Amino acid sequence: MKYPDDIRELLKRKFKNNHKEWLKASVSGFAESELPFEINIDIPKEQDALRQPENARLWISEWKNWRGSGSLVWSERRWRSLGTQTVPRKLLLTSYDDVVSWIGETARWTRAVDRFKSLVQRWSVLNEILPKYFNVLADYDETDFLRLCDILSWIEKNPNSNLYIRQIPVAGIDSKWLESRKNLFSELVAAIFGNNSKASDFYKYCGLKPLPQLIRMRILDSNLRKSFAGLGDITAPLEELLTLEITPSYVFIVENIQTGLAFEDMTDSIVIMGLGYGVDVLGKIPWLRKTRCIYWGDIDTHGFAILNQGRTYLPGMESILMDEFTLFYHQRLWVEEKDQNTSAELPLLTDAEQKVFQSLKSNVWGQNIRLEQERICWDVAREVLQRIVVK
Repeated sequence: MKYPDDIRELLKRKFKNNHKEWLKASVSGFAESELPFEINIDIPKEQDALRQPENARLWISEWKNWRGSGSLVWSERRWRSLGTQTVPRKLLLTSYDDVVSWIGETARWTRAVDRFKSLVQRWSVLNEILPKYFNVLADYDETDFLRLCDILSWIEKNPNSNLYIRQIPVAGIDSKWLESRKNLFSELVAAIFGNNSKASDFYKYCGLKPLPQLIRMRILDSNLRKSFAGLGDITAPLEELLTLEITPSYVFIVENIQTGLAFEDMTDSIVIMGLGYGVDVLGKIPWLRKTRCIYWGDIDTHGFAILNQGRTYLPGMESILMDEFTLFYHQRLWVEEKDQNTSAELPLLTDAEQKVFQSLKSNVWGQNIRLEQERICWDVAREVLQRIVVK
């Protein structure tokens, strides 16, 4: 026997699995071809009703008192012991509106349908891709939705503006707002302009200019600093660093800015700071291929993932202070890595690095442990750094 609450849960699952297809169907010429939905209420057999008479009476009572969308079909059952009984047989839902009314999604559904129709009326090519963004259509407040429409309209009229985001002359434009929706705009703009590429180059598709990728580095050798008018702490666009005529013997790559700032002067050395997973840029800098590159990151799954990624571009990259001895020497300073890297294997790690990575992933030494590089005793770090540069 299905009660109204059971039907509601069933329809919630149906909506979750099908709402995107329904959205598209709701504005097509053959909109609701799969309708009506017929949902059996599961009439019990007489023996079941006799065994559980209170349940049977409650079931009938709830459906008699039910008020909602759709049509309830009743049937008569002639039972030998219970006589003729009128029982609910099935529920007929003739529209998607009936379904969303049942599960309390009417407002979101109506908003999504109206906005979908509005956008497709203006850009018919969005018919295929917009259902993917049901939540955008259903949940954006009016200000955000109008901003989305205004930006799409402006990009359509100015496909090659070569402006920075903040230069777009659309009221209320906000860099963070737009940049946090890069995938959305990449796909919508690509569809509007008929670009079938699967790449998602937001700036290319939208004709906008990205901010220059800035890299921060410190020149640790006084002689090398002479080439930079004595400057030691430099932040510059990647494009400008590519042309530098500089060949240090050692380049240290560290994640934490304060760790990089703590480096003392060292012969023929540079430290690059704060790239994170952006280490791929290192492969674009030609003079790095002529030097000894050494990575020092956190002892956690992400630290090893960054090291592995860096070796994709600089195969000879070494690691320091990311070993088991360093980890346990600083055991009292361990903290939790809230979200581990999802990779099961990192093929470019050495055997020793792989052992530490797999032990961290498997929680051999504790639950999601990590040692942040800035917590490492500086005397220990200094000794390791000096050994590298002196030998």
